[in-house]
Amino acid sequence: MHEIEEIYEAHAQTVYKYLLSLTRDEDLAEELTSETFYQGMKSIRRYNGECKVVVWLCQIAKHLWYRELEKRNKYKSMPLEDAEELESSRAGPLDLYLDAEAKTTLYRQLHLLDETTREVMYMRLLGDLSYREIGEILGRSEPWARVTFYRGKEKMKKGCDENEIKP
Repeated sequence: MHEIEEIYEAHAQTVYKYLLSLTRDEDLAEELTSETFYQGMKSIRRYNGECKVVVWLCQIAKHLWYRELEKRNKYKSMPLEDAEELESSRAGPLDLYLDAEAKTTLYRQLHLLDETTREVMYMRLLGDLSYREIGEILGRSEPWARVTFYRGKEKMKKGCDENEIKP
């Protein structure tokens, strides 16, 4: 039992951040984090040590998220309407509209990326995970996560530039 507590204390925050980057919902991320550790505890005998424990837990978390999406019949990305609204007491209607438009553009650009790059971008931008954590979660290196994020950012910039040129 002590080992399970140590595993939880060492990796709960990373799993939560990963799920938050996928779900963009704090309550759901928290719920799925708990379920991840419950499922991990149930299947600990199947853990073969081929990867780090945190990677194994994040794979469980990812499968739980996909299962949740299936329940909701949402196989694509979450609707743009669910994007967090910018809260500012001093922002006027025009500012709020422009901020919403910028978010919409950002999410559209993210959605156009390949799945792996999009996942790295979400983990970095929304989950606030470090490149090292992203690399560990995806079973890759920190430099790979950095390069993938950079290339994704460049693709998004190029996409924005092309959209601005078109009438």
